[in-house]
Amino acid sequence: MLNRHTASAAHQLRNGHRLGISAVLALAMVAGCSADEEKTSMPETSAQTQGKPEMTADAESTATAAVNNGEKAVDPAIWGTIKMPVAKDPAMEQRIDEIIAAMTLEQKVGQVIQADISAVTPEDVKKYYLGSVLNGGNSAPNGDLHGPAQDWIDLADAFWEASMAEDGPQIPIIWGTDAVHGHTNIPGATVFPHNIGLGATGDADLLERIGAATAMEIRVTGLDWTFAPTLAAARDDRWGRAYESYSEEPELIAKLGAALVHGIQGVPGTDNFLDSSKVVATSKHFLGDGGTDGGKDQGETISTEEELRDIHGAGYYSTLNAGVQSVMASFSSWGDQKMHGRKDLLTDVLKEQWDFDGLVVGDWNGHGQIKGCTATDCPDSINAGLDMYMAPDSWKGLYETTLAHAQSGEIPMARLDDAVRRILRVKMRANLFEQPKPSEREYTGKFEYLGGDEHTEIAREAVRKSAVLIKNNGNVLPLSPGANVLVAGDGADNLSKLSGGWTISWQGEGISKKDFPQAETLLDGIRRNVENAGGTLMVDRNGETSSTPDVAVVVFGEDPYAEFRGDIGTLDYKPGDDRDVELLRKLKADGVPVVAVFLSGRPLWMNPELNASDAFVAAWLPGTQAGALADVLFTDAAGEVQHDFTGRLSFSWPKRADQYRLNKGDENYDPLFPLGYGLTYGDESTLDELHEDAVATEANTLTLFDNGAVIGGWTLKVMDDQGAEEWSLGAVSSPSKALTVKPADLGQQENALRATWDGSAPAELIMTRTPTDFSRETNAQFALAIDYLVETPASGDVHLTFACGEDCGAPFNVSSMFSQSNYGGVQSVMLPLKCVADAGVDMTKIDTFALKTTGELEIVLAKIAVVPAVGGATCTNFPLVK
Repeated sequence: MLNRHTASAAHQLRNGHRLGISAVLALAMVAGCSADEEKTSMPETSAQTQGKPEMTADAESTATAAVNNGEKAVDPAIWGTIKMPVAKDPAMEQRIDEIIAAMTLEQKVGQVIQADISAVTPEDVKKYYLGSVLNGGNSAPNGDLHGPAQDWIDLADAFWEASMAEDGPQIPIIWGTDAVHGHTNIPGATVFPHNIGLGATGDADLLERIGAATAMEIRVTGLDWTFAPTLAAARDDRWGRAYESYSEEPELIAKLGAALVHGIQGVPGTDNFLDSSKVVATSKHFLGDGGTDGGKDQGETISTEEELRDIHGAGYYSTLNAGVQSVMASFSSWGDQKMHGRKDLLTDVLKEQWDFDGLVVGDWNGHGQIKGCTATDCPDSINAGLDMYMAPDSWKGLYETTLAHAQSGEIPMARLDDAVRRILRVKMRANLFEQPKPSEREYTGKFEYLGGDEHTEIAREAVRKSAVLIKNNGNVLPLSPGANVLVAGDGADNLSKLSGGWTISWQGEGISKKDFPQAETLLDGIRRNVENAGGTLMVDRNGETSSTPDVAVVVFGEDPYAEFRGDIGTLDYKPGDDRDVELLRKLKADGVPVVAVFLSGRPLWMNPELNASDAFVAAWLPGTQAGALADVLFTDAAGEVQHDFTGRLSFSWPKRADQYRLNKGDENYDPLFPLGYGLTYGDESTLDELHEDAVATEANTLTLFDNGAVIGGWTLKVMDDQGAEEWSLGAVSSPSKALTVKPADLGQQENALRATWDGSAPAELIMTRTPTDFSRETNAQFALAIDYLVETPASGDVHLTFACGEDCGAPFNVSSMFSQSNYGGVQSVMLPLKCVADAGVDMTKIDTFALKTTGELEIVLAKIAVVPAVGGATCTNFPLVK
């Protein structure tokens, strides 16, 4: 337990309760409106009690009698009203009328479709009159994620010129991007802390400045629209997008979300609203994305209608009042109905009850998840209120079917015209009709703003304010920069780990200082402090030193991830992998004071690591200016504190690894550290020894084999025409000895598996488990990746088969991947799951992966996993075996 010897505001909760609707609406007025404008109204309610709004007697009895968990349509009347702060301009509406009247049906259909730049060309934009493009997390001009910013400008020009062709409607295209913690697809841009860290700052002014800096950097590259802010109220921290949420607390989400919108778009009614330095913002993901069952991305949101409104809707009240111009529909379901198809929410509440007159955009092929729909055919979504389909690679087929549905009347012309009107209205408000091509706009190409000094200093401020001091036994912190300091762990100089997902690539892997030359890692910041004060710095990942340091700063944490890969089955930090805690224990056993700096996208059960540390800092995902944290950890050379800790937990910290839904206001709320907790240097506190009793963990089905072991509930077998044998340890052969597998070393002892086919008979290496649904991963462009070393090239064909039960499956010819020895290093074969789905395999019940050959082959397997498809993997590389 925590013994608090000094009362301090650091230990107080920051209004940690669930808001009633009246409180949410009141906050929305403050966050999104000027003091003399009343833009929100709601049926009479009084102060909330026990986390729920009080109602009149009649309303309360009605609600009690008819609790709605999503199985029926919502009642818009209980959702309040919002008057959008940007009034319709009669002259603009007249101009829109004239444009729509002159458009052909084909041109209207083109406007409601958004394609990914990896799957569309400027010629396509011209031919199909497409209204928008986006760059997904793994898309970049010329397919080069690490290419220069000028490439983005050049491609933006090409798309714009195609949309403005003389023989078309001359409606400028709008380009959307996921600038969720800075314009982070662009090398050299400013990378701010992720939202979970910004939530810990609680600083709305900082968020507004971050929004303005991000918008300016987007403008530098010629783009017009960002898919931010994320307003998710993450309720289960196993969710792989928890770090995109500001908090579990609706009030804080509402406050910070509105501030970011003001920064990105400017303030309605002022001269800076959508001026040349601003871009269109997006409130996402509407609605309930953070409340899914088990924290599964794109899953079923568990809530009543009132909870959906009060908890998950809070950020929408505030950002609509702030003038946000687009809203993105959520992948998630409520009442087993996908949000992309819920007319009661997209139209009846958002557009009619709340008076939202901007555009509703879909998420990545999200329309295809509606029952009865596919990615290339879904009239239901636009009829429900979607205005723009996000159809990254499915756009051409979707264009054809949408055109046919409009011709037949299945999509009413009034609905199509309304969608086009909303798209044109947003484009006009963003001044796209008045602006020249992207390269000729005011800030395009002014690369001094991209990662410039002013923006970098904002990022450094955010890093300092976001870190939360969890433990400081014996007042180990702050550190003296004149000491003999050891930096250990794998995170201090790892930009991918410091920045997290949605940085250059979707999952955030493989970034370096070549991408961000202005970056200061935490190691850089520590070195700067220590060397300037005349101290001594030792750096060793494993904590090995020739002399005993005065203190060790151990930086470790989660590897980068985004959705899917980030979904986990337990809050236990790295179950089965004790390397980090053993490093902490080793140093502490040597008598070295240990400061743990934990990098993560969520709070996790860390009791062993907390016990093995004298001080513990939750640094979240600080970004490329992580070095600023060193200015909090260390005093100056004179011993004066440079910056104190001001961060406070915006998520409750678990006491047990199975406290999956741990939110202030819930029944049996019992965290280790509550919402709003955080120490300062003025606090005297001692954290007593914590229990280290772990709980059973749920298998991660996306990893099949790693570090020499079969994991994730999978089983490995070797099979030939005489039967099959299961492998667990040691060596095992198929019944006829045609295939043998045994442990192998790849830099470490027995961290791989050697598989040898002797060519005497056809044989296959098989991975099996209970049927598993890979449809989400298929939609998200994942692939089966096999990391391997070829020692004896294949003498016959090699087939990789995906199976989904008896008489259900497809074999692919992967012979070219195993035709040459590669003693130079491990390589990877990556077969996109989309290829498997296109072959007719039912991706909802995959139970087998098999590698088979009729000839000789010897390989060393390092890893088998389902991962995001990158590096140009296409179906053409893997012919289907007929």
